[in-house]
Amino acid sequence: MKLTPKQKAFADFYIELGNATESAIKAGYSKKTAKEVGYENLTKPHIKNYVEERMKQIESDRIAKAEEVLAFLSASLRGEVLEEVVSTESIEGMVKPVILKKQLSAKDRIKAAELLGKRYALFTEKVDLEGNVGVTIIDDIGTLEDA
Repeated sequence: MKLTPKQKAFADFYIELGNATESAIKAGYSKKTAKEVGYENLTKPHIKNYVEERMKQIESDRIAKAEEVLAFLSASLRGEVLEEVVSTESIEGMVKPVILKKQLSAKDRIKAAELLGKRYALFTEKVDLEGNVGVTIIDDIGTLEDA
């Protein structure tokens, strides 16, 4: 079932505000019935599904994907990422703070290289171990009667 423009507005406001009554009012429903309409809208499956899907999408957009993390680490390693640093500048006896952009420190770039290296297993010895290892069980514990 498709949402009406008013229902969609309600759902979008509800996602933003988290309050059904306020969302109903902002979506254009009557102030007198806003509480009931808000509650009723949240029980309608098609509105509820829309809200849930949008919340999943919003959450998904907030979380960095693996490709984004790897691209950031690579850019950091290459010196393409700049950080802002506060410094001071003296003009005619007056000291004034200024914000400068500079490359990441060598320490931060090395850390990015280390993290990338871990991801691609560059720093581990690759050992292929194959074979059939038999298991031998030796019962040398004894029993209580032996004691």
